Amino acid sequence: MATRAEPTLNAAALPLNLAEWESRACAGMERGAYDYFAGGACDERTLDANRAAYDRMLLKPRVLVDVSHLDPATTVLGTPLSFPVMLAPTAFQKLAHPDGERATARAAAAAGTIMVVSTVASTTLEDVAAASSGPKWFQLYVYKDRGLARALVERAESAGYRALVLTVDTPYLGRRERDVRNAFRLPDGIRQANFEADHPLLAGETPDADPASFSSYANTSLDPSLTWDTINWLRSSTRMPVLVKGLLAPEDALLAVRNGVQGIIVSNHGGRQLDGALPSVMALPEVIEVVAGAVPVLVDGGVRRGTDVLKALALGAHAVLIGRPFLWGLAVAGEGGVRAVLGQLREELELAMALCGRPTIAEIDRSVMAAKVATADF
Repeated sequence: MATRAEPTLNAAALPLNLAEWESRACAGMERGAYDYFAGGACDERTLDANRAAYDRMLLKPRVLVDVSHLDPATTVLGTPLSFPVMLAPTAFQKLAHPDGERATARAAAAAGTIMVVSTVASTTLEDVAAASSGPKWFQLYVYKDRGLARALVERAESAGYRALVLTVDTPYLGRRERDVRNAFRLPDGIRQANFEADHPLLAGETPDADPASFSSYANTSLDPSLTWDTINWLRSSTRMPVLVKGLLAPEDALLAVRNGVQGIIVSNHGGRQLDGALPSVMALPEVIEVVAGAVPVLVDGGVRRGTDVLKALALGAHAVLIGRPFLWGLAVAGEGGVRAVLGQLREELELAMALCGRPTIAEIDRSVMAAKVATADF
């Protein structure tokens, strides 16, 4: 866990882009913690492909458009966003900085966006909620003990979370070889904060699950028998909108809509589950087509530039989520680092909008993409 003092941010000394934030974070973090965040499954082909897919997409700008006023604001499920970038659920943020999820929550609120808080946060969901007045969603893993899942949902609703995000691509944990090589374990002082008072198994009071090992926790506790009936169970358990995260197949997107979800996040878990899976942004167009506007569709995985945000919106996404990039900002400079990362992405998006002749989010459509890419013909 980082113990260094949080630096004072000097704009002239800030990393120039998200890749530089990662390099700076890597230099300052304990190796196992960095690899836990940075790594993917097996050969990390999907991890790399998420990034490469955006690089292969080409833009077709329009000129002589009045772009003297740019407006990147949008709305997702009734919540206004200052720009269409949200913070994805990421576990154990205290590995990056002692303030962990609290710092991220404050930065998200300052940026005018939504933070999605992980079930396996290193800060309780109540403490994250109290850290800022900004809008938050809660990401849920469903456990063999359904009573635990229900208790988490009730706690999130009571704490003021605005939506529930069910992760559906993790019946078992992907093989993350960096973690195996490092024999990664949570260091002293970092814990699965949401569970300690609620469930003996996840508090480590039985020998079946090592509380310091996320792989042990996941493989012991997550429920691999989930079906689409789980959606109905969740919807009956909460007043919050229910989204599903981790879909790539259009067939699953159609089933999600038919089962009453109120949003979809196209995702391959940042390349951390099935290696060789389709990059998220490549799956996006077919999902958009079958959903046909019934619910908002978001996407994560591989976003590193404002032009990436624009490309995802052009393919039909309502917004994107970032995970690793804000963690690098958190590792380098705490709350200020997350703010700076979000600020850079917003500036890059606004510049891309101007140079493409699209002064508002509503004006970003597939016509801004090269035709071959716009049909998802990769």
